[in-house]
Amino acid sequence: MKHSRILTGVAAAAMAGAISAPTAAEDNVFKAVVHADLKNIDPIWTTAYITRNHGYMIWDTLFATNEKFEVEPQMAESATVSEDGKTYTIKLRPGLKWHDGSPVTPDDCIASIRRWGQRDGMGQQMMGVVESMEAVDDLTFTIKLKETWGLVLAALGKMSSNVPFMMPKRLAETDPFEQVPDSTGSGPYVFVKDEWVPGSKVVYVKNQAYVPRDEPASGAAGGKLVNFDRFEWHYIPDHQSAMNAIINAEVDYWEAPPADLVPVLEASEGVKIVQADPYGSQGWMRINHLHAPFDNKTARQAIQLVVDQETYLQAIVGTPDLYKTCPAMFMCDTPYATDVGSERVMMQDFDKAKAMLAEAGYGGETIVLMHPTDIATLNAATQVTAQLLRQAGINLEVQAMDWSTLTSRRAEKKKPEEGGWHIFHTSWIAPDLVNPVANIGVSGGGTEKAWFGWPDDAEIEGLRQAFARETNPAKQKQLASQVQQRAMDTVTYIPIGQYLQYRAMRDSVSGFLPAPVPFFWNLSKS
Repeated sequence: MKHSRILTGVAAAAMAGAISAPTAAEDNVFKAVVHADLKNIDPIWTTAYITRNHGYMIWDTLFATNEKFEVEPQMAESATVSEDGKTYTIKLRPGLKWHDGSPVTPDDCIASIRRWGQRDGMGQQMMGVVESMEAVDDLTFTIKLKETWGLVLAALGKMSSNVPFMMPKRLAETDPFEQVPDSTGSGPYVFVKDEWVPGSKVVYVKNQAYVPRDEPASGAAGGKLVNFDRFEWHYIPDHQSAMNAIINAEVDYWEAPPADLVPVLEASEGVKIVQADPYGSQGWMRINHLHAPFDNKTARQAIQLVVDQETYLQAIVGTPDLYKTCPAMFMCDTPYATDVGSERVMMQDFDKAKAMLAEAGYGGETIVLMHPTDIATLNAATQVTAQLLRQAGINLEVQAMDWSTLTSRRAEKKKPEEGGWHIFHTSWIAPDLVNPVANIGVSGGGTEKAWFGWPDDAEIEGLRQAFARETNPAKQKQLASQVQQRAMDTVTYIPIGQYLQYRAMRDSVSGFLPAPVPFFWNLSKS
């Protein structure tokens, strides 16, 4: 893959109705076209990237990952580890306050970690070895482990979904399988709920009480400087309208322009295309393990044989220097990349797929494929899947919806004919995938701990736990290969390739932070 281009996670833009050109009175307003509609506001309840990005606007984290993928203190002032490696003592920065003016306390953080640890893949693994978490004083708390687990700070500082955002205790005590009722945080922006128009616009204002760290901003870490009194997200699902908005200076930033419009943007006066992420995203086909015919492993393996990554990637981004076929669940060109177990994924065979579906007992029952129409990359991937599944003899029902509706629908465990589903597409950025603990897609945790689709495989979970406890790099690599071998055999998900994309902004914008996640601090306009 050539790394001369750029990518964000999930790509697509949105519709906001009319956006007027800025006036002199609006110089202190920043307007961004974002990749999806914000419908769910709880980044612990969902892994959706639009909700993760909302989380970064208003909440903060104890630790954060910088542009070199190193973990640094964020809300924490310091962290020390006992000699036996089993007790972490974390001290908060003094003076941290929630948006309502109340102080951030260790009890808030303990409750937040507990809730996050019930939903996030790394959090689940970490909480499995946590013995206790206790406040020591007004700024300090401890995390005591049953055994050494070397990924504690990496987990608490993870960059992407589910990000362990710190919330007030009253919010953090919400059932993790229900959404928090509001967005009170301690981060650089305040969510203006009264101006939130789902399907159109989200508004944030500067948190006047926020005190950024002294260090320069780097990735998710460092000083989060807010240079605007007001920050607006606009959802414009029509790409032509989004392109016109940025060309006409009606907006300042477009998070995820599709590849076919980039040449027009590059030729437009006042618009620049930026590079951010050399690894890009991995596309997924996710299959529901709960319902027939895909409660049968042979049927799931048959779908692997239907896939052709080159076809998907051509449809998603088209340009060969923006993609590569990749058999690695933990991303190609990373320490745990391997092709083990990927034979079916990398060799399309319709005859064998049909034979395996028949062997699994598939008799022409309707298969429900959820189709997100407003995310350009996922829209393209879904159309390819529809064609391939029908070619394999599957009776398919394609149900169109926007991405935010899909992110709610995918949580349904109902039978497909009762409002559930069989298959959908998504994509993930490298920080979410690069090892067996971070990559929730390989989890075999079943209906309680696995990601939507709910694979249930005790062997995978045992291998993931062993990886988390192992400190020898060679043994970790071996365990990662074993996880992929088993995950490919069980078909926790089907990778459809690795690809890059772009971000666009007015050339008056500066301070853009290169990162896999779009961070909306440090920005300014000339």
